[in-house]
Formats: sequence, structure tokens, C-alpha cells
Amino acid sequence: MSQELYTNLAIFVLSLLVGFEVMSKIPSTLQTPMMSGANAIHGVVVVGAFVIAAEASSWYFYLLAFLAAFFAAVNVAGGYTVTDRMLGMFNRPKKQPNSADKGGDK
Repeated sequence: MSQELYTNLAIFVLSLLVGFEVMSKIPSTLQTPMMSGANAIHGVVVVGAFVIAAEASSWYFYLLAFLAAFFAAVNVAGGYTVTDRMLGMFNRPKKQPNSADKGGDK
């Protein structure tokens, strides 16, 4: 294994540890807005998938680019869906018109 692989693996493990520590310190009331924003930022992975596809020279890299783009797109769409549902919880309920208001049965 090369030195570059060890370096990349060490960066990956350290980022996991730092991410876990940061997430564990955030109050639960802020988890959803923070994660939905992080999922929107995750669109960078879509760009990375395009870069992989542009540099692809074999079917393996094409498959990797497709999977990366698919999962990143699902993650971004899920982040926006969670945000929409979360913000929908803060809307006032719509008033239902009564049948008496419509001039129906009295």
C-alpha cells in the first residue's frame, strides 16, 4: 500500500471522528435544520461524480460515477424533503369551511 493511500485513509478516519464529536455536541432541536443544510451542501458530491465520469477509462469508474451521482442526488433530495416537512410543522393549520358558511344545510 502506498503512502498516499495511508494519508487518505488517515484523513477519512479523522474526519469521521471529528464529525461524530461535532454532531454529538449539537442539541437535538438543531439536528434537523443542520442536517438538511448539510445535505444541500452534499451537492458537491454530485460534482465529484461528474469529475469521476469525465476521467473514467473503464466500466468500473463509470459504475462508480453513476452510483456516486445517484446516492448524492437522493441525499440532496431527501435533505430538501426533510426541510420541507420540518418547516410545514410550523405553519398554522388551515381553517376548514363549515357547511353553514356555504349556505348549505341549516
